[in-house]
Amino acid sequence: MANPNTCKFSKSHEWVDFIDETTAFVGISNHAQDLLGDLVFVNLPMEGDELEVGQVVCDVESVKAVSDIYSPVSGVICAVNEDLADAPEKINEAPYEAWLFKVENITKTEELLTLEEYEAFCKEEE
Repeated sequence: MANPNTCKFSKSHEWVDFIDETTAFVGISNHAQDLLGDLVFVNLPMEGDELEVGQVVCDVESVKAVSDIYSPVSGVICAVNEDLADAPEKINEAPYEAWLFKVENITKTEELLTLEEYEAFCKEEE
């Protein structure tokens, strides 16, 4: 389970929970899931996919719209959360437990924000 107080956040509303300097879990923030509404489908990436910062990795579908999920890091996907394929609502219920994918061999990150910086950014966007 990710702790939002120790996670880093992207301006595209993904959270990053670093396990070490080159490995992390990635999910979407509580703010993002709240804006999206009830999630009904998650299109997960494939293990082994190479990622670049800012690249569309997968998407989520809510009752409102389909939204792209962007990679906040460059690296290789080493795991995906298959549980979300059958239960995308887990993201709404517990966004910091419902990681989307795990990335290893991280070489680059975008400018990531602390929780306080992210919350301030979200207020500016409103």
